[in-house]
Amino acid sequence: MSYIRNIKVFVRAYELGSMSAAGRDQRVSAAVVSSRIIELEKHLGVRLFHRTTRKLTPTEHGAVFYSGAVKILDVIQETEAAVAEITGNPRGTIYVAAPLGIGRRLIAPLIPEFKQAYPDIVVRLRLSDRKVDMTGEGLDVAFFLGTLEDSDLRLRTVMTCERVFCAAPAYLDARGTPETADDLVGPRHSCLLLRYPGSNEFFWTVKTPEGPKKLIVSGPFESDDGDVLSDWALTGHGIVNKPLFEMKHHLDAGRLRVVCPKTPPIPSELVCLYPHKRYQDPKSRLLIDFMAQRCRAQVAALLGGGNRKKSDETTRKPSTAPSTATVGGVTKRRKK
Repeated sequence: MSYIRNIKVFVRAYELGSMSAAGRDQRVSAAVVSSRIIELEKHLGVRLFHRTTRKLTPTEHGAVFYSGAVKILDVIQETEAAVAEITGNPRGTIYVAAPLGIGRRLIAPLIPEFKQAYPDIVVRLRLSDRKVDMTGEGLDVAFFLGTLEDSDLRLRTVMTCERVFCAAPAYLDARGTPETADDLVGPRHSCLLLRYPGSNEFFWTVKTPEGPKKLIVSGPFESDDGDVLSDWALTGHGIVNKPLFEMKHHLDAGRLRVVCPKTPPIPSELVCLYPHKRYQDPKSRLLIDFMAQRCRAQVAALLGGGNRKKSDETTRKPSTAPSTATVGGVTKRRKK
């Protein structure tokens, strides 16, 4: 087991390019990472990395060893998953990512219920509206809301979420109420924008009688946190484009009003993303099934039981549409 732990540490150091990052990922100190890699190097009789104060670069031997090490870890993980399937006792840790709004309102409240049902499974939840790298961050499952760019990952559709443009009454009194989405283009209105490093979300797409239409919108307020955009909308600083279930209680209370109802934003897909092999792991499959069912029920409750499209309950390859999702920058593999 010590040798396997050393291999895991080496793989994460190789993928993350840093001993300190690998230490954080494996919940050990950078010194422990260094000592385990040194043990491997002594065992193999070669150097696996070129080390500098700022960079960790694999040697030729390191690259060769990595290609075999990931296969070893895959076999171990698949074998453990097969045993868990037979015994009906899934255990271990699942690393899950979700956007802030979805994570806070839907995913996080369900984690204790999942843990109660499966006490031997530990869920490590990471919430962020930025893009995530499933390989670099060692993720098993990622939820996102939007349209995913083409990737080698698999996805499962949880539900289709209606979106709305909305703003505070004070803002509309001061700026006027836009009737159609075309009114959002130009300097008259302030659109609240979700932006993050590497973001390509520079437009909003709306439904029109002629079909989907992209609008280049602008405004002085932008953030990589969707909840910040909601707060700005509530305080009268602009128009926000958000899922209806997130805004429903504000709309019902009169804190926000829907605008451009005849040309609303196109709906978003709430999707669960995972590397293909991870779905074969019973604990990952259990989490995905659990969250898909409960999330649909939660959204229906938030919307007052309104009609929602059901999940297709199948796995499929992502579309090649331009990304407006909060998950991207993904690679083919995910290793711990």
